[in-house]
Amino acid sequence: MSARALHPPAPLRRHRRAAYGVAAAGLASAAVAAWLMSGTGGWQLAAFAMGPDVALLAGFGRDLEPGRLHPRAVPLYNALHRFAGPVALTALAVTGVVPAGFLAGGLVWGAHIAMDRSLGYGLRTRDGRQRV
Repeated sequence: MSARALHPPAPLRRHRRAAYGVAAAGLASAAVAAWLMSGTGGWQLAAFAMGPDVALLAGFGRDLEPGRLHPRAVPLYNALHRFAGPVALTALAVTGVVPAGFLAGGLVWGAHIAMDRSLGYGLRTRDGRQRV
């Protein structure tokens, strides 16, 4: 793969980040609407909004440069910051396999990931650095 494919030009990156921002706003709005309609306590909304960053707690370590995550936390961090998890949880909630409150959880989890991507935070490399 060429270096150009790995690092898209700046205008494309800006457009992609803006699109993620729009997606984050839409998903967050849908999550709040789902929470209000489900009548649940809202713990799913809070837990899934903050939950993906639990991997950061395992990733702190001495002697790491700023912004770098300890390699032991990278697999968990990357797993929690892929869209497959929130898509699966949302599908399970929509089909009734899990309670309706988890619909809000899946949507806000997706909003968290989209917001991170809009701010330039993506998946991590094996050594804990941000992928560009």
